[in-house]
Amino acid sequence: MNTYIKTMDKRALLSTLWIVVLINMLKADILSLYIPGATDEVARVAGDTPIPLLMLGGAILVEISTLMIFFARVLPYKANRWANIIIGLITIGGIWGGGSTYPHYLFVATVETIFLLFIIWNAWKWVDA
Repeated sequence: MNTYIKTMDKRALLSTLWIVVLINMLKADILSLYIPGATDEVARVAGDTPIPLLMLGGAILVEISTLMIFFARVLPYKANRWANIIIGLITIGGIWGGGSTYPHYLFVATVETIFLLFIIWNAWKWVDA
């Protein structure tokens, strides 16, 4: 598999990795809906920040990851490379900065982080041929 990944088109690889990240983000959110009191915990953690504002932040994080599926395929090389590195780092920050301590969330966030680090690594090592 390692040889295949090395020879795979970087745009297709990065786009596919963003799909994996996005599916995991959505999975963590969906699973959280089944935990009794989860919304109360969000309200408690939010403090003075209005819940709709927190939800907007989450929506922006998910939307940026969704857009990266497309942008990884169409952006020019230099912009593509830097977008994947910068957005990958921002996404890691968003996952851990706004996350929860539920075991399922920690597990999925760890998987997301591994894939995001793989995105960042591949973008960093990407040399346009």
